[in-house]
Amino acid sequence: MREIIPENAEIGVVHRYPRSAPFKYNGWPSVTIDDRGVLYAVASSMRLTHVCPCGKNCMWVSFDSGKTWTPSIVLNDSKFDDRDTGICYLGDGKMIVSWFSETTQDFYAGLLSYDWVGAEDHALAEGYVNMLKKLPEDEIDRGCRSFVMLSDDYGVSWSDPIPVNVTSPHGPNVCRDGSLIYLGNNWRPPMGITAGCIFLIRSRDGGKTWFTEGRVPVPEGHEQWMMHEPHVIELPSGRLLGAIRVHGRPVQPENSVYTTYSDDGGKTWSEPKCVGVDGLPPHLLLHSTGAVILSYCCRTPGKRAQKAVVSYDGGETWEDDYLLNDSEKEINQYDLGYPCTAELPDGSLITVYYQSLKGDWYPSVMYTKWKLEERAK
Repeated sequence: MREIIPENAEIGVVHRYPRSAPFKYNGWPSVTIDDRGVLYAVASSMRLTHVCPCGKNCMWVSFDSGKTWTPSIVLNDSKFDDRDTGICYLGDGKMIVSWFSETTQDFYAGLLSYDWVGAEDHALAEGYVNMLKKLPEDEIDRGCRSFVMLSDDYGVSWSDPIPVNVTSPHGPNVCRDGSLIYLGNNWRPPMGITAGCIFLIRSRDGGKTWFTEGRVPVPEGHEQWMMHEPHVIELPSGRLLGAIRVHGRPVQPENSVYTTYSDDGGKTWSEPKCVGVDGLPPHLLLHSTGAVILSYCCRTPGKRAQKAVVSYDGGETWEDDYLLNDSEKEINQYDLGYPCTAELPDGSLITVYYQSLKGDWYPSVMYTKWKLEERAK
């Protein structure tokens, strides 16, 4: 692959909390754009750290192509850790947001022993842990699931959470026929199916109800637990192209992205094959030029960066690898990534991700605005 540093790329901040704030950690963002050119970024925000019970699904809106953003808008705040917030614009003012909620009380209890947890943060974490211990099991069972919620007024109001059976960081996508497709790890596996398998589910009523189409096979020499956090798009041919985070691989790089495709609407899938990048997890975007952009993050020490690799043949081969932000070298924080890309009205791109700013230990939501290089005809 040819590594490209895009010319005149602009790096900026969607949202950062001040260091004095108790809930200042942001993670796992997504971005989408509506038919008016308005941008919507979402993330799990107002957190103490990478895993904690305080996470909320927050949104920020930009009316000027990312130059400025609104303050945090809380979309969902359950009693549990609301994580991996995805967003997709569906057309006609309709939008869908996705996430999953979980509780791991033993991990939360471990928060209380962290050196960085000050007296105020310690009290907050302890209060959450004590609250979770008192919840009945059936409330935990109902609350710790994967969800979507819907808006039909450009994100001004939202439906109640709708449980779904899969989860992935960047959530569903929309097809040309108006149906929604969601490639994710199964949350509540059917009898005889291993937890964590990757399925495609589809909705034909705008996200209110979902049904399972098919399951992605495990590539030879791999195991199910290695496969996580997929994303899917529909290509102009009608083929569905999926990309999957694969970690713990038996060869180096240990972490990479695999692609798979379906030519029958998601009922059957090809054996996933490695793209060859050092990094994960994936987000797929079909550009107006026909190029497929796969955003990912490299976390290998010394090479940590936000990146995007491009295919000009529908994901069969990958040629150009764009370096979008490698300023982590100045910060040396491992906790970063999950880039997601949207196309702006002029054909340029904005990639949103989480990463620490210099001097901060906690990550903010950041962006890089960039362009694809023109290709010789």
